[in-house]
Amino acid sequence: MNWANRLTLGRLALTIVFVLALSSTWVYGRTIALLLFILAGISDYLDGEIARRYGIVTNFGKLIDPLVDKVMMAAAFICLVPLGAVPAWVATIVVARDFLITGLRLLASSEGTVLAAEKLGKHKTSWQIATVLFFLLLLSTRELGPTVEETAWWQNAWRYGGDALLWITIGLTIYSGLGYLWRHRALILPTGARA
Repeated sequence: MNWANRLTLGRLALTIVFVLALSSTWVYGRTIALLLFILAGISDYLDGEIARRYGIVTNFGKLIDPLVDKVMMAAAFICLVPLGAVPAWVATIVVARDFLITGLRLLASSEGTVLAAEKLGKHKTSWQIATVLFFLLLLSTRELGPTVEETAWWQNAWRYGGDALLWITIGLTIYSGLGYLWRHRALILPTGARA
């Protein structure tokens, strides 16, 4: 197993600890979760860079890397629900969209077709990451300075900043998902209707 794949599997282990930290009553658990999320993002960049630079792109890496990314993002949104940061319906849409697109790619793969990621999907992922980081930063700030929650800037950031990010994220998540399904609808239409 090459170093790029080891980093990817390491990111999966980081995701498990991230979920434990964010769901726990650990001292500084939210801050630990923030640091782990940032570390996972760095490892995601590095494993791709290593694989491309040294020509060690493998089928295992092509499969596991995007899968681990989706697991990490789904875990983050789900864990933010009980903390009051993300409504359950938003987390459900984020997770459902990723399941649908992954299913579509598996279906295409079974027919010998590779569906590449699209630019809009990458924008969606960037906004999802920004949303998770925003809430993790606010949760960490509250944890490190308990009285900060009473300040106007923190309350406004949580309410208005959080709402703005959530609406942008959910809009892009739905729009990019529906667009992707529409462009590749031939894969899910009955065989006779594909012509």
